[in-house]
Amino acid sequence: MINPFRLALPLLGAIALGALWPTHAPAQNYPSRPITMIVPFAVGGLTDVPARVLAALLQERIGQNIIVENKPGGSGTLGGAYAVRAAPDGYTLFANSIADAQNLYFLPVTYNAIDDFAMIGMIVEGPPLVLIIDAALPYKTLDELLADARANPNKISFGTSGPATSPAMALAQLNALGKTAIAGVPFNGSGEAARNVTASGVQGAFAFYAQAKPLADSGKVRALAIARPQRIATWPEVPTMQELGFPNFDYGGFVGLAAPAKTPAPIIAYLNKALNDVVQSQDFKSRMAALGMTVPTENTPEGLADYMRRETKRQGELAALTGIKMTAPAPH
Repeated sequence: MINPFRLALPLLGAIALGALWPTHAPAQNYPSRPITMIVPFAVGGLTDVPARVLAALLQERIGQNIIVENKPGGSGTLGGAYAVRAAPDGYTLFANSIADAQNLYFLPVTYNAIDDFAMIGMIVEGPPLVLIIDAALPYKTLDELLADARANPNKISFGTSGPATSPAMALAQLNALGKTAIAGVPFNGSGEAARNVTASGVQGAFAFYAQAKPLADSGKVRALAIARPQRIATWPEVPTMQELGFPNFDYGGFVGLAAPAKTPAPIIAYLNKALNDVVQSQDFKSRMAALGMTVPTENTPEGLADYMRRETKRQGELAALTGIKMTAPAPH
């Protein structure tokens, strides 16, 4: 007598495989054509450089070209709005950053920077902001700078990259905690602000590591503090703001990688694996270390989403210090 259960086994197996196939199918032949990576800032910026290094190394691993397309404007929101409308097929990626958490409080953002994207993973953390002053000034410590700033309100000015940016918010936090009135002078970018510490009359700035270190090495500026919880390994003599009595003074930022929401999970998993292979390589780490950036040790899509949620909340608290009229973040 034929066992009906035995006859049913092949059919059950086929049904099981059929149920699994739609989940795994999208990654079977992916990628089969070039991928576009949208960078929402200008070429050579602090988001663009890590994204381009990643793209160059990543395409070697996946066997397809990755075309970096810069779409600057609106503090990163123009590129974000473009990427979020792309087909969720894994062929359009988006380099997100700390600006996605900051913009929510100052600009009418048309998309949700977390829920409207499928996170892939973090590319780098940092670089940190560094408080620099003109080397010709007499202040040797942050305490000396702040003492003069308190005694002479608005005597000292810092260059910033405009309102609603990390340098401007760092200055607002310094004024709030230090009980000072250091004036902010906006420039077209943090690099220009840093260069003008010595060129046109501003006494200091919160500049990113890659901008501050060469100026300090040349003797043009003096670094007084790092705006991160830990000292920088390549600049160990500079104390942190936290060491100097300013808790929760953390301006490091990040660059991440995302895709439009509803991108199939197998593609996200494939890209996360390839991303981690690249960022954990010594080649990538060395290049990022030169910029004052570090790579994450645990790097999952869920981890990046959680990081962005925490950072969004924290950026709201910092934004309140600026005195700028805030907008309501898009609902999560």
